Amino acid sequence: MPSSRRAILKHILSGICTKMNRTKSVPTDVMETPLNRCLNTFDIALLGIGHMVGAGIYVLTGTVAKEMAGPGIILSFVLAGFISMLAALCYAEFGTRVPKAGSAYVYTYISMGEFWAFVIGWNILLEHMLGAASVARAWSGYVDSMLGGWIGNTTLMLTGGIHEPGLAQYPDILAFLVCIVYAAALAGGVKATAMFNSLLTLVNIAVMVLVISVGFWYADTKNWSEAEGGFLPYGIGGVIAGAATCFYAFVGFDSIATSGEEAKNPSVSIPLATVVSLFVVTVGYILVSAALTLMIPISEINPAASLPEAFGQLNLSWAKYLISIGALCGMTTTLLGSLFALPRCMYAMASDGLLFSCFGKINPTTQVPLLNLMVSGVLSACLALVFDLAKLVEFMSIGTLLAYTIVSASVIILRYRPMERIHTTIRVPAVAGSPDDDDDDDEDVASQSSMDTSSPTSEMIEEVLAGRLKAQFRCLEPLLGRFEPGSVVSVAVMLFIFLSFAICVELKVSWTQLYTGTWWALLIYGFIIFAASTCVAVIAVHNQNTRGMIFKVPLVPFVPALGIFCNILLMVHLDAVTWVRFFVWVCIGMVVYFLYGIRNSKEGEICSSYSILMTTSEAGKVPWGSFKAPSGGKKGGKHTIFERFTGRSKAEDKKSIVEESENETSGYS
Repeated sequence: MPSSRRAILKHILSGICTKMNRTKSVPTDVMETPLNRCLNTFDIALLGIGHMVGAGIYVLTGTVAKEMAGPGIILSFVLAGFISMLAALCYAEFGTRVPKAGSAYVYTYISMGEFWAFVIGWNILLEHMLGAASVARAWSGYVDSMLGGWIGNTTLMLTGGIHEPGLAQYPDILAFLVCIVYAAALAGGVKATAMFNSLLTLVNIAVMVLVISVGFWYADTKNWSEAEGGFLPYGIGGVIAGAATCFYAFVGFDSIATSGEEAKNPSVSIPLATVVSLFVVTVGYILVSAALTLMIPISEINPAASLPEAFGQLNLSWAKYLISIGALCGMTTTLLGSLFALPRCMYAMASDGLLFSCFGKINPTTQVPLLNLMVSGVLSACLALVFDLAKLVEFMSIGTLLAYTIVSASVIILRYRPMERIHTTIRVPAVAGSPDDDDDDDEDVASQSSMDTSSPTSEMIEEVLAGRLKAQFRCLEPLLGRFEPGSVVSVAVMLFIFLSFAICVELKVSWTQLYTGTWWALLIYGFIIFAASTCVAVIAVHNQNTRGMIFKVPLVPFVPALGIFCNILLMVHLDAVTWVRFFVWVCIGMVVYFLYGIRNSKEGEICSSYSILMTTSEAGKVPWGSFKAPSGGKKGGKHTIFERFTGRSKAEDKKSIVEESENETSGYS
């Protein structure tokens, strides 16, 4: 009896693990969507620029320059921009491969499985909510500073303030209303939103150009002299700390990938808009920071409103008011970017069955998920009402960095995964007809097929070899060649993430011992670095699958691996309280997933668009998607664990490339 219970428990746990690890197949027609594909490259690039250039340049610049890095804020923005570019390249590749709403959530679902996809998607929802709330709070604070603190003083007088730790000093009613109003404005449709966003973004860029031009005109290099503390008054440590904070200023380029389902030509627009927007924003941040620190000494910078106050000290009142207008425009576009991305992430998760089905509905008139937009606006408004800006920004960073880490890992995993495991290619068999039409039918089949079945072409060879060892490393076949193609790379990526975390923790905890040359610290650190480097080397000796990709991340796996390490390095330096809040939010998500998502996932349904091409008699022979062997198959329809996981037998896996291609050709001739 106990053995029966163990068997039942083992079966249940095995089923749960299988469901948690199931991956999403790339749709055959990735361009099919109920959303409105109306955005061009210019619209998407301005959406990304508008989402990034907001509170970061008008609020964050003064804080970092005065309290963390001084004029070295220029290097902080360079470092933060470099780390963001590593993640942006990965987002761009995925945006061309899978132009669907959901961004990092969809990418993780395809490459790493349902459980991790839900974790990422759940944290992306929080990231965008916190982003919208923090910008609304900054928007309100900026208006309040322009009015001499009248809004805050009046609210305190009427409400008496909030005296709870971790909450704001007073409820910010203006920030609450701003979220509600802008969420309502987004309900007008994506094209109207893009036009409004483009207009405000162009105004913001014009103000930035004005700040840079006038700032350098009044620049005084004495403000970088030793008398004022020099270029690095807080040292290299201040530059790194400033980079961790400046990273917040680059959060928002993932909204470009989120808009992939509404882009006219996502394979071109997504990578181009991502690279251009991030480059423009990085250059703008660097030049504005240089102008600010050259105009006035860092000791005279006002963190709350650094740019207007700097021009005010130079008696340029006209520039002060223009900058205030640009600041409000910039924060508005950032707020719109967060409220734009959040409903679409909810829609993507609901469409897959992981969130409640009511969030997967699109309004037929505006082609916008209106319910998602309403819920997003209300939740963001409530957060902006009671939480302090600093707490919102700090909590937001961990979810963003985690998403960037997983996306970078997903790029590596998919690059080395065989195409047949990424999606099921629909082949259109020759239509039965007159002999005279055979040639035309064959030509139609060849044009619609994903690869040429007449001979083992180079593309076929690349597909079959993906995830297998390169020819020059066949000596590693006894060690690494026994496993399913792509599985060794997946394990190596997971180990690299774990080892990168260990390296970063070791740097933080044992930095003194490392610096002084303590033997045990150097031994441990050297071993971990060697193991992490070995993981990257193991990945690099395998063949990649780059078929049909218009944009590719360069130097895979090295660029994504560097991005993973940099993101984890910043995550480790976050406050412990932030980690506790993060785990609480994840636990809430686990309740939603195990009580609803795992039961209602669309990937659990046995269906395929290929079944449309099967006749009724053929479909009735064997249930589609079943592992039961047809007549002539294995006795009793039993398959090994390997076959259930891969969908093919070991004997089939050992077939040569030519054999596979010949069998496929004969099957469709």
